[in-house]
Amino acid sequence: MIIKPRYLVISLLVAIAGIYPLNAASAPVNPKILHIINRISFGASPGDIEKVQAMGIEKYIQQQLSPASISESQSLKNQLQQFKTLSLTLVQIHNKYEPRRRKKLSPEQRKKLRKQSRQLLQEATQAKLLRAIHSNRQLNEIMVDFWYNHFNIYAGKGNTRLFVGAYERDAIRPHVFGRFRDLLEATARHPAMLLYLDNRLNTAPNSPGARGRRKGLNENYARELMELHTLGVDSGYTQKDVITLARIFTGWGISRNPQHTKDGSGFRFYQRRHDFSDKVFLGKTIKGSGEAEGEKALDILARHPETARHISYKLAQYFVSDNPPNSLVKRLSQRFQTTDGNIRAVLNTLLSSPEFWDAKHFNTKFKTPYQYVVSTVRATGIQVKNARPLANTLQQLGMPLYKYPAPNGYRNTQKAWLNPDGMNRRLSFATVLAKGRLPLSKQLLSQGKKKNQISSREPINAVELTNTLGNSFSNKTRNVISSSPPKLRAALILGSPELMRR
Repeated sequence: MIIKPRYLVISLLVAIAGIYPLNAASAPVNPKILHIINRISFGASPGDIEKVQAMGIEKYIQQQLSPASISESQSLKNQLQQFKTLSLTLVQIHNKYEPRRRKKLSPEQRKKLRKQSRQLLQEATQAKLLRAIHSNRQLNEIMVDFWYNHFNIYAGKGNTRLFVGAYERDAIRPHVFGRFRDLLEATARHPAMLLYLDNRLNTAPNSPGARGRRKGLNENYARELMELHTLGVDSGYTQKDVITLARIFTGWGISRNPQHTKDGSGFRFYQRRHDFSDKVFLGKTIKGSGEAEGEKALDILARHPETARHISYKLAQYFVSDNPPNSLVKRLSQRFQTTDGNIRAVLNTLLSSPEFWDAKHFNTKFKTPYQYVVSTVRATGIQVKNARPLANTLQQLGMPLYKYPAPNGYRNTQKAWLNPDGMNRRLSFATVLAKGRLPLSKQLLSQGKKKNQISSREPINAVELTNTLGNSFSNKTRNVISSSPPKLRAALILGSPELMRR
């Protein structure tokens, strides 16, 4: 659905939203409750404020840090079960969709296969949005998004699109609260990462297996592993370290027959393409031993003080401030090192820190398009059955899911997203959503029906919306809303400066 601007409403919204932060306003709900909901969930949905009030902030935090203790609604489970590709193993994906295994197909059959393969990405996108909106394990979904973005892969690169959902399911989701070292290895070995950053091509020059496209070093993965995944830029490593790390990872690749791998993961170590010489990496000697060299390198990187600092900075930036306090980054780094990279322990320290609870950070993080779209839908209480309009909206807002081309992932800072065009598009979305004109509560439209068919849902009730959000608006916003026609109020709320921030 193409969302056209409603110019009268947008002019009102722009007048109150502007592009500047407003001073925090007093609200009938404890600001700390609003703060914790906004930071460890994708925003309040109906009943959330009352739930946190009843159980207490600390208990709510600890519950969210232990997602296995939280039951999911049967409705969400039923919706996810409808997506048949979500449960496919890598072997099944490879056998059914990998074009290389279909050389004898006619052009028409190839076209049909390409169309079928798009279902993998479409269902992964729908599932991600449905979980973000309806999951009771909100912090878990936030961390899945955080770590996917940290270990970003681009669905638009070749056959990577086939494995995006499996990558998030197998390499990211199981490890979001675990040891960073395990997360690092899971991403390093996954076919999606091996495809995206080309380590499947990484071969020792003049080795017995060097031929065709695989006849020399490929430094892509080694460079991003240090610059983005672990140490961070300007952390002291050299180009020589990059080359050495690339030599260490020679031979790490993908099996042409994943079913023949011992665990069905699709990962294979090709000895004939590996550099078996001894190496010195970041000042440490690694004996030439094949696949084990990569394991040793991951150990060194995961336990390096600069990795602790880099990860701690990114977590503090996400949960606290675009420019996080040095005191907090230092404390998180120490916690990271003393717990051997235990992510849950680091988050626990962050969420109990004085910096996190400093009122000057409340409602100051500008939402990414993904956070904004999910938070507004959550606030309305709509039971989403069709998330495609939301995926289309994210495309318009410049943040299509799984489609950021560069390995550094989408930024989560105000500078990246606060601009007039982005605001205009958000406000157009807020208007259409408030009027009930997005077909979110209907099942997916069939191919034969018009794509611009709209839902007959009633407009959003502004009073209920205000209660869901704890009436947490500045006096200026309240005055604009109360002095506007009732039919405009829900749109004004969803497009307010308070809803643009978390």
